[in-house]
Amino acid sequence: MNTINRRAFLGATAAGAAAIPTLTRSTFGADDERILKLGLIGCGNYGMADTQAAFKAGKVEMLALCDVDSQHLEDSARRIEKLQGAPPKTFKRYQDLLETKGLEAVIIATPPHWHALPFIAALEQGLDIYCEKPLAYDIREGRAMVEAARRSGRIVQIGFQRRQSAAIQQARQYLQDGNAGRIVQVQAQIHYTAGLLDTTPQAPPATLDWDLWCGPAPKLPYCPQIGHFAWRLEKEYGHGHLVDWGIHLIDAMRWILGETMPRAIQAAGGLYFFKDKITTPDILTVHFDFATCPVTWQHRIWGAAEHSPEVANGIFFYGEKETVFATDNQWIIIPRDRKRERKANDVKTDMGVAHMADFLAAVRSRKPPLCVPEDGYCSTATVQLGAMAYETGTKVLWNPETEQVIGNPDAAKMLKREYRAPWKHPYV
Repeated sequence: MNTINRRAFLGATAAGAAAIPTLTRSTFGADDERILKLGLIGCGNYGMADTQAAFKAGKVEMLALCDVDSQHLEDSARRIEKLQGAPPKTFKRYQDLLETKGLEAVIIATPPHWHALPFIAALEQGLDIYCEKPLAYDIREGRAMVEAARRSGRIVQIGFQRRQSAAIQQARQYLQDGNAGRIVQVQAQIHYTAGLLDTTPQAPPATLDWDLWCGPAPKLPYCPQIGHFAWRLEKEYGHGHLVDWGIHLIDAMRWILGETMPRAIQAAGGLYFFKDKITTPDILTVHFDFATCPVTWQHRIWGAAEHSPEVANGIFFYGEKETVFATDNQWIIIPRDRKRERKANDVKTDMGVAHMADFLAAVRSRKPPLCVPEDGYCSTATVQLGAMAYETGTKVLWNPETEQVIGNPDAAKMLKREYRAPWKHPYV
């Protein structure tokens, strides 16, 4: 049977002109024509983006939806009915969705504090999973999820879609072939203008069960800035820009370098522009010591005008021979010799569709997808260690073999956040 040819992806020419295979219904072989039955847990912005990606990949039916906001649920069910011609079942609680007869796989697109429990419950039901990043809210949750996936033997894809970027794949091959020489340093960054919502505490919308939305996390007074979508910059739910968005580039960097996790992490930054409006840094620099080389993360989210906006979102790989910059749809070779011209390689990919198609192909073939839980765990834990270094104001030493913080009780306490009753943390 034919599946998405990942080797062809990784072997894409470094010249930059070659495009990856188009993902259509014909991507799968003739013996893969059966329709996969899916469920969606979390019907917000990314839940529907993942759902639309699944329909673009082809041969799926959305049997059931779950969301704690009845308006989200109603709106999403209406949109999906238009896509497939039949209405999906709707539920408020994920436990009820998981009992749906005929269900084969679920998409988990809730905020990260609601990843672990439905993830493990779905595996216990014998279901395959596409789970959005970050894998978990805390490091111990992530480990519990990885072990549950390993025990189950199910197919699990973590939503690091940048691995499907043809530009990043080509840059990866170019660097792994040694063209830039030994990589001495890496710098990743995403600078952007954060648009904030109302931060005034107020009653939640009548359609939203705020207590259940908060679930095992601390229950904060509701305001639009920490609710739907905007939760990303709230420490208790999204853990900030590095953990929410920057994690994509940290994962891509790890994948390109073949790295696992850092052994030492330091951070500096703060709230300088959005003080008293958000609870995570609007300016941050994190230094990660990986075995290959040091990696620096930087972000600024308060909207300063950029000198070079074309590199505001991407990764610099500084090699002994030359520098390579990679971002979603472009990678650039920057020679050390100033007389030589830079070479920009533009290549576009629908990363969301490609990553979902890779998952669906894995479900059909029972072969591992591109980003398995252990990989998702390493990227997630790396940025969480960065957040721990910032929040404690200390250098965090990490033992990747024992998965313990060394000699830093304040940071070690942050490996596992106690759940709000009646929910119970899955790591024991």
